[in-house]
Amino acid sequence: MRRIAATALLLSCQLFLATLARAQGTYKTEATGALDSPEVPKALGDALQSRGARLVDDKGTALSEVWLLKSPSLGQASGGSDAVYPQLSVGTLVGVIHFVAQGSDFRGQSVKPGYYTMRYARMPQDGNHMGANPYPDFVLLSPVAADTEIHQALKLDDLVKLSKQASGTAHPAVMSLVPANPGASFPSLVHDDQGHWVLEGKLGEGVPIALVVVGRASAS
Repeated sequence: MRRIAATALLLSCQLFLATLARAQGTYKTEATGALDSPEVPKALGDALQSRGARLVDDKGTALSEVWLLKSPSLGQASGGSDAVYPQLSVGTLVGVIHFVAQGSDFRGQSVKPGYYTMRYARMPQDGNHMGANPYPDFVLLSPVAADTEIHQALKLDDLVKLSKQASGTAHPAVMSLVPANPGASFPSLVHDDQGHWVLEGKLGEGVPIALVVVGRASAS
């Protein structure tokens, strides 16, 4: 009986590790042209950079595409802030992401295929989010058809409400922002020490930004 139980446990561990390996995988980025889709309003497409980055898995399957803003709305960095990107105001448009197939956010919530705006936000400093991520910076995803005020920053409450349309849950759809590597080439994809795959690019001409495109929070 003990041998059977031990064998079953070993098989379970092997299956888990195989599943984990498939989930982690390896990825690369490919350059893509300007965002041109009938699903995306022209005014939004015109506000984006003419080149984007496509995330591709080890089988050559495209998973997602990201376009960043040409001219982001920047403010003066606030002193004493623990934010990685203190020059970005909460609710500011950062770019657009296209999930080619079913995707997921940093909390592991499912996100349907489609185009979503990415707006900057910071994690609330309360007990509900303690330990969820070492950095407070995120982008919240919203369906492009619902996010129409592209030239205005949204209030956090309005942004959260809008983003719930992307997740279909009581929690907004979020993706983590982390510090960009100094001197990195843009765009580039790096595998960090947390096991996350991070897309590094530039907002406008001079603001490096790093977005976790594969990975999830250790506590969500």
